[in-house]
Amino acid sequence: MALPLIILTGPTAVGKTGLSIELARAVDGEIISADSMQVYRYMDIGSAKVTRAEMSGVPHHLIDVLEPTEEFNVVVFQKMAKKALGEIYDRGRIPVVVGGTGFYIQALAYDIDFTENDLDERLRRELEESAREKGPGYLHGLLEEIDPAAAGQIHANNIKRVIRAIEFYRQTGKRISEHNETERRKESPYKLFYYVLNTDRKVLYERIEQRVDEMLRRGLVEEVKGLADMGCTRDIVSMQGLGYKEILDYLEGRCSLEEAVYTIKRDTRHFAKRQLTWFRRERDVRWLNLQEFHNDRREVLEHILAEINLDGRHGC
Repeated sequence: MALPLIILTGPTAVGKTGLSIELARAVDGEIISADSMQVYRYMDIGSAKVTRAEMSGVPHHLIDVLEPTEEFNVVVFQKMAKKALGEIYDRGRIPVVVGGTGFYIQALAYDIDFTENDLDERLRRELEESAREKGPGYLHGLLEEIDPAAAGQIHANNIKRVIRAIEFYRQTGKRISEHNETERRKESPYKLFYYVLNTDRKVLYERIEQRVDEMLRRGLVEEVKGLADMGCTRDIVSMQGLGYKEILDYLEGRCSLEEAVYTIKRDTRHFAKRQLTWFRRERDVRWLNLQEFHNDRREVLEHILAEINLDGRHGC
């Protein structure tokens, strides 16, 4: 019988953290974070990281486990999350995956295959050199010739992903877009309870504005300054996170604080829209629209627990 896996996701600032902790306590569960920023130490305010007090004794995994200088991507996430899953199941408890990084969630829920082919360092260096000398548009043009579908999905400025797609084709003779589509059709090996928490867009945008203002009050500027003093520069993965690169621009004199805050709020709204677009494309999701529960998270929790008990026939 497939093991149960509960997922609670949704757009940024919708209120996943509080609900997830209540849910984990109710099912005797442990939380696995599917957040691309909360994995980093010292990046607390800008990532809206769950605090020790908020955890209420519920074990959390993949929080504060990497240095800001370390790279974190979907392959690393999947490996770490699967290890945490195994440990949680061994303890006879229920994993609750929480976060807003859709690709990470998909990779875990459907056990997407990210098997790396033997790395051809010479090919990668050649492609990186081409990007430097001829610009990202040239590389994207190469990808367009061999895999138009992938070129349509990957922005020309995302050089790392463009290179990976070209590498995949040259190493396997297969298009990465076709490989990804095959992987997306896979059935989940788990008994999946996949929830997307959502609310009215106007309310969500207000929550985003309030969250950014609260981050500033709590010391976001000082946090980013501390990271910069530690040697964290804009070219490392962690500093590309929303809120960090904009404040870094302010600290380096590229814009005013007011402009940086405006950009954070605007780009966070855009990010929330992209998150919702992603989840609408996903299979197996069960939408939890807060308006339909009178904006009462207790009602939402009771609904989830009732579904798990009925649908799972005590699979949880």
